[in-house]
Amino acid sequence: MSKNQHFRSNSKTAQLHTKIFFRKYPTLPYIVKWFLISSIIGICVGSASAGFLVSLDWATNFRENHLWLIAFLPIAGLLIGLLYNYLGKDIEAGNNLLIDSIHNPKEIIPFRMAPFVYLGTIATHFFGGSAGREGTALQMAGAIADQFTKPFRLNESERKILLISAIAAGFGSIFGTPLAGALFGLEVFLIGRIKYDAIFPAFASAILADLVTNLWQVKHTHYHIDLVPQLEALPIIYSILAGILFGLCAATFSKVIHYVTSIFKSRISFPPLRPFVGGIIVAVAVFAMGTTKYIGLGIPTIVQSFEQQLPPYDFALKMAFTIITLAAGFKGGEVTPLFFIGATLG
Repeated sequence: MSKNQHFRSNSKTAQLHTKIFFRKYPTLPYIVKWFLISSIIGICVGSASAGFLVSLDWATNFRENHLWLIAFLPIAGLLIGLLYNYLGKDIEAGNNLLIDSIHNPKEIIPFRMAPFVYLGTIATHFFGGSAGREGTALQMAGAIADQFTKPFRLNESERKILLISAIAAGFGSIFGTPLAGALFGLEVFLIGRIKYDAIFPAFASAILADLVTNLWQVKHTHYHIDLVPQLEALPIIYSILAGILFGLCAATFSKVIHYVTSIFKSRISFPPLRPFVGGIIVAVAVFAMGTTKYIGLGIPTIVQSFEQQLPPYDFALKMAFTIITLAAGFKGGEVTPLFFIGATLG
């Protein structure tokens, strides 16, 4: 037998063994492929979240030590508006663009969504807006991850899995809650329907992204609960009533923010002027009240709510500040302000 024949024989034997192996373990190629992709997502998104959290912490601390910066919130809003109006109209939809990309994948999400929303959110917090951080994390994650769609030659269904995994990684790493991040990515953007072939990539991406964020030595806020009530009839009744109240509050927040957004759009035709006007309202309110309690993330108040009962109007004021900030066009998320609203309402 010649060397070529021997080589061909060995090659065919290897191919046969490979086919037999993959028939025996049919899910292995799927696991290997998505673990590789999830690892890349985890490294990129986890690092981006770490950088964002460090920047956000710096912006918050600097603002609290230089309160005069809040007077420039309208100017910051105008600049954010101009940036998106002239250079980012195709990414202005933010999270809605992610939803559309999952439900009806078309063009690759422009990478500039990541730096734009990063800068917009840091500016919002630096100058005293009331906003969260998860919206920014999701948009950064989606924009970064979608750049791998073409290099990995992913089809439409696989691209959906990629974006779900990115969202899971973004949410999990920004809050330090990988399990919640995976469930968020799997459920939220598909409204109660789970894409089962995305379960492994979503959990893998979220866990790895959180691990990478921790490797950057970025700390998350921990909330300590001293007492958990026993499972008795009265606490259960209270929980049911509280759940109804929280649900009504969340529904009110959602409806009002959409209503106020429509007012800004109908009354102010030039988009960059909307955050300018919103910035004036927020800045004047902050200086009039003499407190920064209701701007930024509001994490100190959330922590405080676990230790003592807070004024009954705190949740309403935080809701008002957040609605005006986001409805006007500033950047950031809603989840952390909703944590504030829920904690103080509770």
